[in-house]
Amino acid sequence: MNSLVLALIAFVGYIVAYNTYGKWLARKLFDLKDTNPVPSKAFKDGVDYVPTKRHILLGHHFTTIAGTGPIVGPAIGVIWGWLPAFLWVFLGPIFAGAVHDFASLVISSRHGGKTIGEMTRGIVSNRVGIIFLILIQFLLWLVLAVFAMIMGILFNMYPQSVLSVWMEIPIAIWVGYMVYKKGKKDTVYSIIGLILLYVFAVIGIYLPLKIPQIGGVSPIVSWIIILLVYSYFASVLPVQTLLQPRDYINSHELLVLMAALFLGVLVARPQIVAPAYQQAQGAPSLWPLLFVTIACGAISGFHSLAASGTTVKQLEKETDAQFVGYGGMLLEGSLSVLIILAVTAGIGMYGAGSAGYFKYYSSWSTTAGAGLAAQLKAIVEGASNLMSAIGIPKQLGATLMAIFVVSFAGTTLDSATRIQRFGLEELFRGKKDGKPVGPFKNRYFTTFVVVFAAFALCMVSPDGKGALKLWPVFGALNQLLAGLALMIATVYLAKKRKPIWPTLLPMIFMLIATIWATALNIRNYYLARNWLLVFIAVVTLIIAVWMIVEAFISTVIAYRKKQVYQEEFTKSVTASQHIHID
Repeated sequence: MNSLVLALIAFVGYIVAYNTYGKWLARKLFDLKDTNPVPSKAFKDGVDYVPTKRHILLGHHFTTIAGTGPIVGPAIGVIWGWLPAFLWVFLGPIFAGAVHDFASLVISSRHGGKTIGEMTRGIVSNRVGIIFLILIQFLLWLVLAVFAMIMGILFNMYPQSVLSVWMEIPIAIWVGYMVYKKGKKDTVYSIIGLILLYVFAVIGIYLPLKIPQIGGVSPIVSWIIILLVYSYFASVLPVQTLLQPRDYINSHELLVLMAALFLGVLVARPQIVAPAYQQAQGAPSLWPLLFVTIACGAISGFHSLAASGTTVKQLEKETDAQFVGYGGMLLEGSLSVLIILAVTAGIGMYGAGSAGYFKYYSSWSTTAGAGLAAQLKAIVEGASNLMSAIGIPKQLGATLMAIFVVSFAGTTLDSATRIQRFGLEELFRGKKDGKPVGPFKNRYFTTFVVVFAAFALCMVSPDGKGALKLWPVFGALNQLLAGLALMIATVYLAKKRKPIWPTLLPMIFMLIATIWATALNIRNYYLARNWLLVFIAVVTLIIAVWMIVEAFISTVIAYRKKQVYQEEFTKSVTASQHIHID
């Protein structure tokens, strides 16, 4: 199979899906209207609630949901062959992931910008909502700790990326100042920022920066401390000061990189050297592990947290949700397709052939079991081969890939901190006024709790890798969250008397796959006598079944009462503004 054929199938398919299925979801199923109130305007505060142009918001949303997920996940998933990975990354976003992200964004917008966990209180029940919020806090705790650790490892692995990644911060602040304070054109200044980023990328090749071991403290631990301190300040600053402009520049970086990879495919047209399907030595069965291994490139529960966390609070018009929510997921799918082509076709260029693929994918131990370093080597090698086809030197291509991976991990890190702060504030809301109580009223205190908890988890091991003790449960938990978010959307649509199959079908698929995977994990943890992971997995499974049962009961009761569900946020804003919302 030629790599160019697969690329064209995917990209043309995404465009058709956006303009057909995506438009149907927006116009017919969810009935989006510009006249509907949005939280960014109703609660505008200049810090978290900031109305934002849709192309800038797409940049923020996409870089938040991407991280390393759509890169590393597909690079591992091709161990079962290129065909299963490609089909899941192609069809998954269209019918599952983009629906999940879009629905989470719209429903949150119609509930005053509440997170998916807080919305569950009103849509299903207060009890389930609290349990869901706790589950989400656990997930975000893991994400924050692991991404800080991953970035520390990446900085240590690729010291040539350090200068460019850190210079992006003052560049982004400058871009934000020029756009929001001086009224300059955002596209022009973001391109200037991108050019400066690449200038520092070239300088970084000749000026690699590496932290030495200081007083017995490993470089990774030093980076974790620095990154969490940065994450604290980035998460309490107004979104337009750093978060938005940085993510907007990163989105341009993504487009440039994707264009370079696609042009490499277009020029070189390398053949795929990986088998269409294989059962590699030691690899678990494709079902259900493929659908847990490849998450962000197809569907990921973390996306519902991003959509209902930071993104919804910047949505300028309700109709922008299709562009940002549905379109953002298709962009992520496009990135994952290019990564699959890099590690199944690019990796075989220049005479390497199938040996280039089997160097990394001969067995499960050389792929998923070899750690992040081996996974990234396969990605960097394949991608730099593709970029060299259009004249980009391999060393520069490898540096650009390293910067890209680290930058996207960074955007997830600071956004996850802010999202977890929102969730913690919702968890400790008062019953009367619905506002955070006690010290959780203060965003500085709440953010400190979030960051300190992540650091404590990292330091369970002296090398800063303590979060890895719990990380094995993340994959199934993350995908379970996706199924539960689709379940909330299904209950919402049922109460609105709308067709439920667009969310119900992917919900059923994801819940079956992840509950199955969780059951397999429990067996493996039991055989390994890892009682902590057994406990976490069993509790997670019980919570999932509990939520499913309560959601079903809630839906049945709503149908029996024959009442049409109406959002409290829309009603309250309508009443206060004396306008009619259809």
